[in-house]
Amino acid sequence: MSAPKKLWIKTYGCQMNVYDSERMASALAAAGYEQGDTPDDADLVILNTCHIREKAAEKVYSDLGRLKPLRAAKAAAGGRMQIAVAGCVAQAEGDEIMRRQPVVDMVVGPQAYHRLPAMAERVARGDGPQIDTEFPQEDKFDHLPEAPRARRAPAAFLTVQEGCDKFCAFCVVPYTRGAEVSRPAARILSEARGLVGRGVVEITLLGQNVNAWHGEGPDGGGWGLGELVRALATIEGLERIRYTTSHPNDMDEGLIAAHAEVGKLMPYLHLPVQSGSDRILKAMNRRHTAEDYCRLVERIRAARPDIALSGDFIVGFPGETDQDFEDTMTLVRSVGYASAYSFKYSARPGTPAAEESDQVPEAVKAERLARLQALLAEQQTAFQASCVGREMPVLIEKPGRHAGQMVGRSPWLQAVHLAADASLLGRIVPVAIETTGPNSLAGRLVG
Repeated sequence: MSAPKKLWIKTYGCQMNVYDSERMASALAAAGYEQGDTPDDADLVILNTCHIREKAAEKVYSDLGRLKPLRAAKAAAGGRMQIAVAGCVAQAEGDEIMRRQPVVDMVVGPQAYHRLPAMAERVARGDGPQIDTEFPQEDKFDHLPEAPRARRAPAAFLTVQEGCDKFCAFCVVPYTRGAEVSRPAARILSEARGLVGRGVVEITLLGQNVNAWHGEGPDGGGWGLGELVRALATIEGLERIRYTTSHPNDMDEGLIAAHAEVGKLMPYLHLPVQSGSDRILKAMNRRHTAEDYCRLVERIRAARPDIALSGDFIVGFPGETDQDFEDTMTLVRSVGYASAYSFKYSARPGTPAAEESDQVPEAVKAERLARLQALLAEQQTAFQASCVGREMPVLIEKPGRHAGQMVGRSPWLQAVHLAADASLLGRIVPVAIETTGPNSLAGRLVG
């Protein structure tokens, strides 16, 4: 029996990429690859890329440059290192990646990574560089093992929906991930049961627009994400359910009701708004107003009063005036966020906003972002402080950095540090919160 080939994957960006990397590793395990911790002696290196952040492609080319000497060393020792670029940069850049970096053997888009084993085999037999950035008709999930074979951590991601039909003016996702596609409910439930069987007690459902998920239920009727959450909640051993990322326009009454009625659905919701200005929201093609968003938040909070909200904000979108920005600050003060992500607008090639002539100066964007982030930090600090003195259930996920310390997650997705024995890994335990930091809590085990 031949020794396993060594695989190393670097994952950039979003949680969906984390999930995709796990599935690539699972598919390649069946082809004889064993995942390692470093690229130093790998037979196959995969860079699973993200195109959301600024200069994402340049970061990939920098990493490819660092892989060159490792590939040369492997060749000098009589072996060969194959290099693949996968994910959204691969989809957006295509064969330009190979033109700029001939060291790359394979370029594969996010809808075709189930073909990686065959592509690697063709490269190995001398068929030359391989590229696959098509949007195939077949469902890639039909060609992949349901889950990695190894025991999982207590929390796991599960992709239920991919792609986007919204075409926000700033976003590349519709071009790199394709149209919205929902996985069948039966496949999702089967994969969830498999994860629980491997020790998972918390599942986060993933999608570019996860609450746009729809499928056919066991009775043949149509399901939305609310019905899927209810079905998942019946799985014995699954204790916590989360989902991300949501679009306000897909937050239907069934899902809101699930927040009120399904105890396993955690009281934390990432609900991006991007701007508080109706004029900018229209220019972004968001298809909702600031008032629509605020009314939605009111309905969600009426259903689940203890829910914590997270959001996304873009400052300096083309044409944004001082008043537009002040409208965003007003919305943030009105809603109140437990956490949020905020960024200066940066043009993505191929998106409508990149072609706009009234780009906001960098200095103005930087000043606005600093003000917005100060307000968001103030709100996050207040939310963290409100947790001190409370007792809450914490899922113990991993050892901490110090001896005798463990780290878990609160229902509101905060990291919680406590003194505890490693035997508690994977259990949900009561913790009294005693202190807080900017991004985490600390407490003591109760009882």
